Parts: sequence; C-alpha cells; structure tokens
Amino acid sequence: MNKQSRGRFVSISFCILLGVVASFGQTTTVAAPASGKAPIIIIPGLTGSDLVNSKTDEVVWFNQHRSRADDIRLPISPNLASNHDNLVTKDIIRSVKFLKILPETEIYERLIDALQTRGGYREAKWNTATRMDAKDTFYVFPYDWRRDNVENARLLIRRIETLKRRLGQPNLKFNVIAHSMGGLIARYAAMYGNADLPSGTPQPTWAGAKNFDKIFLLGTPNEGSVLSLNALLNGFSYVGGGLNLPFIQNITRFDIFTIPSSYQLLPHDGAFVAYDENLKPVPVDLFDPAVWEKYDWAIWKDEAFTKKFDANEQKYAKPFFLAALARGKKFQLALDAVSTAKPPVSFYLMGADCKDTPTAFVLLRDEKKNRWETRFKPDGFTRSNGEKVKDVDLKPLLFAVGDSVVTKSSLAGITPNNSKATFPVTAELYQCVGHNTLVTSPEVQDKLFAFLNAAPATP
Repeated sequence: MNKQSRGRFVSISFCILLGVVASFGQTTTVAAPASGKAPIIIIPGLTGSDLVNSKTDEVVWFNQHRSRADDIRLPISPNLASNHDNLVTKDIIRSVKFLKILPETEIYERLIDALQTRGGYREAKWNTATRMDAKDTFYVFPYDWRRDNVENARLLIRRIETLKRRLGQPNLKFNVIAHSMGGLIARYAAMYGNADLPSGTPQPTWAGAKNFDKIFLLGTPNEGSVLSLNALLNGFSYVGGGLNLPFIQNITRFDIFTIPSSYQLLPHDGAFVAYDENLKPVPVDLFDPAVWEKYDWAIWKDEAFTKKFDANEQKYAKPFFLAALARGKKFQLALDAVSTAKPPVSFYLMGADCKDTPTAFVLLRDEKKNRWETRFKPDGFTRSNGEKVKDVDLKPLLFAVGDSVVTKSSLAGITPNNSKATFPVTAELYQCVGHNTLVTSPEVQDKLFAFLNAAPATP
C-alpha cells in the first residue's frame, strides 16, 4: 500500500479543520462577551475518542502498542447493533505521546485551549453539570467511533435531552463544533433526532434541530472520501505520513473491515471517479457487493483472511459485510435527502481549497496474477498494449482541491449529480492552510469566535 495515502487518511481522524474565505477580509482580534454565551458541544472525528477496556481500565485507543487482551476490532455478525465488545469511551483524544523522547502531539487540546483562553468558555461535564452551566460552557462528546453513526447521533440527542433536564433549560440550544465524521453525526442528529434510519424513502423531520443553533462542520466529508475506500482495502498508519513503525499501532484492513462507520464514509455516488488503464471513467457502484467481488476488494479474497479471522469470523464475514455496506448506503441516502421546508438550524462549512486531495483511483488488470489492482497514488504504469502512462498524466485526474484529506466539493455536499448542497449553508469559509495546521491559526480562531459570539442564527 502507498504511504502517502495512508497518512492522508489518518489525517481525517485527528486534525481540526477550520477555514476562512478571502472575501471576509482581514482577521481581527475578537473580544468574547463576558457572559451569556450559548453552550458548545465538541464532536470529534474518526478515532478522536479514547477506547478503554471496561473490565481492566486498560486504554486500548490511543495506545501505541496493541492490547494483548483486546483490540479495536468489533465482533462481526449481520446484526450490527449487537456487535459489542468490552471497550467504552471516556474522553476525546486531547493529546498523544508516541515515544518518551518526543513531545506530546496535541489533538483537540488546542481547540479546547482556544475556547478557554480566547473564547471565554469553561469546560462542564454532562453528568455533573448544574444550572450554572447553561452558558459560557463547552461539553465534549466522546463516542465509540467504530460503531454506526446513527447510533452515535441518537446517543447525542439523548445526552442533550438529559443535560437540558439537569440544567432546567428545556428550550436551551447548543452551538456545535464538529470535526470530520463528527459533522455527519451532528447533521443526522439535527435532521432525524432520536430516530433510526427510515425504512422507506428518507424525509428529514428536523426533530433534533430544536437542540441546536449553529453547527460548524470542520472538514466534514459530507460526500464521503476516497481515502475511506483506500483504508478498507489497505488499512492505514496512525503516524502522519504513513510511517510503518513496528512499535506504533497501525490499523489494518482487517480492523477497518469490522468497523461499520468506515462504510458510511465511502464516497457518495458521483463524488469520485474510477478510471481504467486508458484513463477513461468506468461506472463503479461502491455499494454493490458484486463490485467488491469483481475488483478483488472483498476481504475473503485476501490471502491473509484465514490467518486473521477465526472460523466463526470467517463464517460471518460476508453476512456482516453485506449488512454494513447496505446500512452505509442507507445512511448516505438519509443525509442526502432534500427537505421540503427550510431547516431550522444554521450550518457553517470550514475547510481549505488549495491542497491536492484524493478524489479518484485507477483500476488495472494484472493478467499474470489474475487479479485487479486499485491504485490511489499517481504512479506511472504500463498499459496492456505496452504504452507508458506517466505520473504527470495521473495527478490531475486523481486529485481535486481541498485540504489534502477532504475535497472542497465533499465538504460542500456537492457532486456532479447534485450541484447544490442538500443542507442549508449559512457561510462557507476557506483558508489555504494544511489540514494539520488550521487549528493553530489565530486568524482562523478569530473568525470562529466571531460567528460564535454573533447573535443566535435561529429563534
């Protein structure tokens, strides 16, 4: 697998994405109101919450070494809701330390520090909040990022309802800062409340919107990400840049296979392009199981399949896959459903539009090995007729503008099949800063706090 793609995929999990569009002018220092600010909920992205063994208190994620007693794989069966293990989440990932000789790497700590020092907020806890914690506070929402996004969206709604009762504020509205996959959870929570996926054609009820005022989507893959397919086929390295270090825990394709949320992050129909050896687009339905068989993507075609899964897991691998793939498609259809009335919540898109970001892949047939090869990196190759294809010919086809992880069009919820976002966008803010460095920008924070401190967007 290529190291560049693995590094890019893991970035989607840990880097806070904020942005500023040039038309908003020069940044200025924003003074936060002394008091009375609406409370905030921080929702992290994929892998952005810890996972702890509920029986031993061992921290399984993030831990640079694999646990001997448990790992991040979920049990697999076609009944996705029942696939639980002993891992629970207690907090978001604030910082991590890879080696003793290296300093800690801040993940969400910088956002939290900014809210406290620049925004005038203080952290409050869901289970101990008092009536004094209904304003000028922020709450973090850790969740088991391996599980179904709908499950976590419904959990968020229940947490909010319980908190509002504790605070004695039944009409309280929260602002949300949602990173990456956390933005999908926030969107579903607003659109459908505590309801499961609709059985028929989805129609947003906006039952959860009463809990929210402004929702900031920070690098959210609203139309999915090609890097999710890459991870399902190749796994990814936790270490930025895709370094494959033996003492650092990597997430293999066998781990990713068991995680339902990974299927929900696949690029939506029209949000990616598959090319053949002649660099001509070919129709590919990522949610058609036959496609996974045809192009040798199916996990059971991997030569290590019987070594990585026991007999029972091998038995349930295909039924689980079919269920996870089908639910992933239903989740996307629910998010893409168009509302008949104006939704009672405001969304802000924050991203970048100047970095090469994966948006396509090439399918090559290896006749000698009798297999298909899926390429995500712009490496040259030789066609079956002997013609050479150069790197320079591939790059403009495989990349679009974005933040190097999420394309601008995916953040905006736009595809060639859908030229307008399916959810209301109050403002789109962009800045030419890398995915890993946006959170540290004081200018970007100025813009975020300016919107947070403005009058409520909805009554």
